[in-house]
Amino acid sequence: MVFIFGEEMKKGVGRFIAGRVSTILDNSISPSTLRFYSSHSPPSSSSKLFVAGLSWSVDEKSLKDAFSSFGNVSEVRIMYDKETGRSRGFGFVHFSNENEAMSAKDAMDGKALLGRPLRVSFALEKVRGVPVIVPRLPHT
Repeated sequence: MVFIFGEEMKKGVGRFIAGRVSTILDNSISPSTLRFYSSHSPPSSSSKLFVAGLSWSVDEKSLKDAFSSFGNVSEVRIMYDKETGRSRGFGFVHFSNENEAMSAKDAMDGKALLGRPLRVSFALEKVRGVPVIVPRLPHT
């Protein structure tokens, strides 16, 4: 087994990522259809937040109440398991505008709701048939 550290590891990771992207591009997907997202800033015109780390006891009303102090919440959806009916621990909160979503994300990310810390980020667009590349950025 060989371990690679430092600059050699960065170069290897870069070649791996470049190889994956070129493989995607070689499979006749145009570069213009690739989308790159980061949870640190909103995708273009996003007022939809992804909320993870929800307690099983959180329902749509309590989630809406937790976020409504930041602006007009137009929709709340919690994802449930089809077989058990139990919450899958994440959901989405839609705001009427981007500024409200940004302030809610900044204020609620890491805050506890019913004893569990929330992880809040901007939701990715649902894209069918096109790969979405989501880079993992270090926390600053």
